Amino acid sequence: MPSLFPRPAVPRPAVVLELGRRWAVLLPMALMLASDYKLRSRPVDETVGGSPDLTVFLEIAVYGLAALYLYLRFGLRPPVRRTTGLLFAAWAFTGYVAMSALWSPFMSLGAVRGVQLMVTMALVQVLATRATVADLHRLAHAFVIVVLASIAIGVAHPFPRTPQTLTRFNWLYVHPVIAGVYLGIAVLLVFGLLIRSRVYGERARGWPPLVYAGVLLVLMGALVATGTRGAAAGAAAGLVVLMATSRGPRGRIDLVVLGGAVGAVGVLAFSDKIMGFVARGETADKLASLNSRTDLWTLAMRAYSEKPIFGHGLGASRGLFLQDIGLGGGHNAFINALVDNGTVGTALFVALLLTLGTVLLTLVRRRDLRGDAGTLLGILAFFLVDGITTEGLAMPANVSGIWLLLLVAWTEALRRGRYRTAETPETPGTARTTGTARTTDTGGTRIIVSVADAPTAAPQIESPTQHP
Repeated sequence: MPSLFPRPAVPRPAVVLELGRRWAVLLPMALMLASDYKLRSRPVDETVGGSPDLTVFLEIAVYGLAALYLYLRFGLRPPVRRTTGLLFAAWAFTGYVAMSALWSPFMSLGAVRGVQLMVTMALVQVLATRATVADLHRLAHAFVIVVLASIAIGVAHPFPRTPQTLTRFNWLYVHPVIAGVYLGIAVLLVFGLLIRSRVYGERARGWPPLVYAGVLLVLMGALVATGTRGAAAGAAAGLVVLMATSRGPRGRIDLVVLGGAVGAVGVLAFSDKIMGFVARGETADKLASLNSRTDLWTLAMRAYSEKPIFGHGLGASRGLFLQDIGLGGGHNAFINALVDNGTVGTALFVALLLTLGTVLLTLVRRRDLRGDAGTLLGILAFFLVDGITTEGLAMPANVSGIWLLLLVAWTEALRRGRYRTAETPETPGTARTTGTARTTDTGGTRIIVSVADAPTAAPQIESPTQHP
């Protein structure tokens, strides 16, 4: 279907960018891997009350080195230009969550997580104001490569598993739920890279379409093998949103035709396997309680009623329910936010999500930004669905929380539009900045090929009847 898998009209050029921009890929990946990838497993109670071990010190060291690099490379100074509403919402939420560690019953855990959250937000601020869309495309490809390598590790050398995860695929000591989040994000990134428009906007050197298709099949197979129902449902919802937005009106037609056909075939041919995946061998009582999540949520709402305004503090939900039910965390992003951050923090969290979604819906109307904006909307939809059964979206130092903030940075990079290459045709009426080379204050050479600071033509806003 040419509308789904378009052929580029011109050869994809190599992107002409500043030298030494590897930080935009390495730093986010380092934070995610240090937070989630472990070579040992610890009981939940030791997470909140146990002494730190070498793995914990290594995680803290990675965040510390990232903060040191940001300071040495970019310094600490107030912003020189007015911030956007989206960045303000991100800073308001992260700042309040970090501050809530001051009244947490587990202050040591809360303080560490709060500092990690502020380091992550500082990186996102730099990405949002300095990174290009090409940088973030490289980050997406690097993330997919890491996930593929993780799948290979999980297949080649399965680590010991708990009785609850004995039949579920994972790698190292990463829980299948976390592995499902990595796989779900990777599925949406690959699908978005596969179908994004190459008529306008970034035309970075990517992989051949057949490679994207093969990688997509591997990722989807691994996602199903994890047995993570929330991530699978989130990936399905994200794919629907991605197809409905990244290709405009034509994409919605493709979604109805292709989605209806695939859905019908899936229900008729694989209904038994689908029901087996949903049931996962559990009893009716366990399915009704969503693996004891409904009982946990009852306790969580009782804890919220005790401190409804400001919450119990960052990290409190990790230990409040251990004695009563043996589970740590709220196992729901919004309930977890209510317990830890109260009504104030939850309102800031919802405001961030609504602002991000609104800005992305605005960007989808621009043909040159639609491919990336639709992909980001799909990932946001994935998080909202997956957040029904996992709390990571409202917590720092995990793949969900980090990627939520990376969506903010990516969205800001799209709004700045600093991603043209030397071979990108100019839009009529747009001033062009001539590429020059000069020495930066850090001693490196910077090649400038950008129209970011030049006057631009009015955005191309489609009418409802106009097709791409």
